[in-house]
Amino acid sequence: MGQQEKVATSLAGAVSEEISASLAPVDAELERRYPGDPGTRQPVHTVYVPGDAFAADTIRSWGDQALAALDEHAPDAASFAAVLGLSDELAEPVYSRVRAKLEREPIEDLRVDFEDGYGPRPDAEEDATAARAARLIAEAYRDGTAAPYMGIRMKCMEAAVRDRGIRTLDVFLTGLMEAGGLPDGLVLTLPKVTYPEQVGAFARLLEAFEKAHGLDAGRLGFEIQIETSQSILATDGTAAVARMIQAAEGRATGLHYGTFDYSACLGVSAAYQASDHPAADHAKAVMQVAAAGTGVRVSDGSTNVLPVGPTAKVHDAWRLHYGLTRRALARAYYQGWDMHPGHIPTRYAAVFAFYREGFEQAAARLSRYANRAGGDVMDEPATAKALSGYLLRGLDCGALDIAEVARLTGLTRADLESFASPRRGDLTASAK
Repeated sequence: MGQQEKVATSLAGAVSEEISASLAPVDAELERRYPGDPGTRQPVHTVYVPGDAFAADTIRSWGDQALAALDEHAPDAASFAAVLGLSDELAEPVYSRVRAKLEREPIEDLRVDFEDGYGPRPDAEEDATAARAARLIAEAYRDGTAAPYMGIRMKCMEAAVRDRGIRTLDVFLTGLMEAGGLPDGLVLTLPKVTYPEQVGAFARLLEAFEKAHGLDAGRLGFEIQIETSQSILATDGTAAVARMIQAAEGRATGLHYGTFDYSACLGVSAAYQASDHPAADHAKAVMQVAAAGTGVRVSDGSTNVLPVGPTAKVHDAWRLHYGLTRRALARAYYQGWDMHPGHIPTRYAAVFAFYREGFEQAAARLSRYANRAGGDVMDEPATAKALSGYLLRGLDCGALDIAEVARLTGLTRADLESFASPRRGDLTASAK
């Protein structure tokens, strides 16, 4: 053994105690405002279906239409890979997994739309449609045909449609309660938010419903749809979206970028309204920074270029959608919108390729980190968190299998989850 080093200090213990006492409010504020990712599954997409078009077979119908599009326009792995530029190594694993996904779980998140996709209707008609949506969703969860996440997008909190939106939400939630209770995968989306006060008002509305039915406080959460310039930059120059998250009082679950409303709000001409426009990149970057650490997730928008018509046109639309999805994934937007059944094959192809092509490297790096082994990259706890999160997202969507992840990492899912969601002090303490 080497010589025992003499350790000397100069500060009395009271100094550290005083510092800790002075920072106690900050510690509490950090825990409240930045609890970290919830560690639950995040769907890779959200599908919006107009309220009057939603039916008991909508999910299966979308899957069947997506499979039919593959059969017609890319009937095998080689042809699909040629359209999207997939490597020979990825072609078969991606194609086979896409087909299996479309057969097993074609939609991960579905929103029955009572806003733009539904429009103004007579009150009696919207009441009946909202009640029907509640019944069909409750039945789907009971018989096992539901998507992992389902819910509605009601009209916004602006004066002209506020009462209608509140009533639709009430009819829908009351219908679910009468059908047996709120499903675990329930998701609500509040569109066209401009002021944080609208978010706060919606949170109070959900609180009132909880109290009316004796539900646990905070049971109902919601997504905030970012579709106006004012939701990004307030009149005082601050990031309004950050204040919206706080106004939700812990109920905000996601920030969803609305490609076309936001672009139009800024005066972007219709031909250039897309999720890769500089205006879209700016908005999503602000959303991403505002949401970081809060447990609120960010979702990209959609493309309105539909894969329909002759094969050449479908292939062009597929390449566009695939490229936009891959671009979003690289920017850590792990969710987006899909507007047509023909978008589903390229959504899953992009997601599966993203996780499979980086899988072996990520697994090797995480394995070295977990075993404190050397390598050509010196990873820190924060990187281990990112690596494990990457593998978990790949597992959740079906891009990866737990057996192959365990084989290359030597880790269980519980191990991955512990790396992905460390306690607040772990990252700092481990990095010292």
